[in-house]
Amino acid sequence: MVARARRSDAVLNRERIVTAARAALTELNGADEDLALHLVAKSAGVGQGTLYRNFPTREHLLAEVYRQEIDELVSAVPALLAQRTPLDALTRWLDRLIEYARVKRGVMAAIEASAWQDLYADNHSKLDNALTALLTKGQAEGEIREGVDAADVILLLGALSRVPQTEWETRAPTVVTIIVDGLRRR
Repeated sequence: MVARARRSDAVLNRERIVTAARAALTELNGADEDLALHLVAKSAGVGQGTLYRNFPTREHLLAEVYRQEIDELVSAVPALLAQRTPLDALTRWLDRLIEYARVKRGVMAAIEASAWQDLYADNHSKLDNALTALLTKGQAEGEIREGVDAADVILLLGALSRVPQTEWETRAPTVVTIIVDGLRRR
């Protein structure tokens, strides 16, 4: 059976649902509250039936938000490297990563552990590859210290998971600034 192309209004509805869910997760910032799907539907301007037709479960919606976040982070790398110095590109990418981390906290808080592991495993290599491209270019141009790889930076970024929700706005950018300063070639 050949799959039918989705109607343009159906595609738009799906995009609005994901955008509304992303905004709601950003507001939750890893809080112990559940993502209220009826509020997501309302914010997206669709009925609950439309939401569930596109995303049968909360996990399906959260997985799509996470996948889109990863895809946006990864797709930003070539343009950043083309328009900026490698160190500035890395800094701006890490700034975007702060927003990704905020959404990721919401996804991690709301999705079951087994589903999270599958989602993480499917998408983690994309992040590694993007970060490797940024580091490699910076090392080749002498802006980023040698001997550092994506795994090192990801371990350092793990500090973001320890930032209390109430301190996110001030501490998360500080953590990224410290990481960038440590990556700078002396």
